Amino acid sequence: MKKSLLLFVSMFIALATFAQKPVITFTKTTHDFGQINEVDGRVTTIFEFKNEGMVPLILNSVRASCGCTTPKWTKEPIEPGAKGQITVTYNPNGRPGRFQKTITVNSNAPVVKLTIRGEVIPRNAKPVDNYPIAMGNLNLKSKTLDLGTIVKGKMVQKSLAYTNKTPNNVHVELVTENTTSYMAVMPSLVDVANKQVGEFQVVFDSEKCPLYGPIETPIFFAVDPSKENTTQYSFLLKANIVEDFSELTPEQMAQAPIAEIAHQIDLGEIPANKKVKKQLQIKNVGFSPLAVRRVYSAAKELKLTAPKQLKSGKKGSISMEINTTQLNPGQYKRIIKLITNDPKAPVQDIMVIWVVK
Repeated sequence: MKKSLLLFVSMFIALATFAQKPVITFTKTTHDFGQINEVDGRVTTIFEFKNEGMVPLILNSVRASCGCTTPKWTKEPIEPGAKGQITVTYNPNGRPGRFQKTITVNSNAPVVKLTIRGEVIPRNAKPVDNYPIAMGNLNLKSKTLDLGTIVKGKMVQKSLAYTNKTPNNVHVELVTENTTSYMAVMPSLVDVANKQVGEFQVVFDSEKCPLYGPIETPIFFAVDPSKENTTQYSFLLKANIVEDFSELTPEQMAQAPIAEIAHQIDLGEIPANKKVKKQLQIKNVGFSPLAVRRVYSAAKELKLTAPKQLKSGKKGSISMEINTTQLNPGQYKRIIKLITNDPKAPVQDIMVIWVVK
């Protein structure tokens, strides 16, 4: 009788303990990218999950099986019934052929393994496939020219190849929208004969560029332009401008600015068909002046402005205007990126949540 009672108590305690643990459930645990071109650069997918347990879920670490795979994940505790996500980016550069990578998710719930797979089409697969992007009578090697990460102050030169697959000559002209103080673009061949290869040559001076962080700008050009044919084409120029903190001494690091800001803000209910203004507080808890390099969001409904500088110990506000005229009723989660001269956290993500009523 005593043994039965002890067994029953042990089972009850085990079940009670299990009920107090979080339960992580993914909408998918595998993603197949299919065929991707090496020349097109990195590809990304998102694994969404939900905490179906009774206590908050905390992701301790998310590790990829290869340095070519980069995961980013929700760092805040996920309350019961709430959702989070893991963004996984794969870099195909120099990795032709089929691939399969695993991502191990460690949390206070049981370990979960995610998988990405696909096939990388190499740069030199076939001569006919080297220039797969057709724009008029001109074929480009890629629709994107990625300059990669550029340390502020450096100058980068890179080119995007094009060719003429038609039997007749093709004329290429750039248009005036490409003119900036920090970037020069020039075609190496203006008149391109059959099977000739030219390049859009780009010189990017990051010292003169006013922006930090990711930059995406279209480069416009015309093919065989005439009064009757004024069609414009474009390829996307990408770059990521970062600040160089590598030469700071330990003393300078100790005196550096520190940007303090909440990483998740719930704005509550916001009326529909309105432009609503909100304030996000930021404070410099370091010793040197804090320079706000950039504050931005990919969300079109957000308009952001921030103070350019905060002295030591001072507070400021990021002004945020939310335009709900194009938003349906429901909950919205948007990421705001803050870039400063804080060497320990130059880029910080702020999740802003609201409900449109």
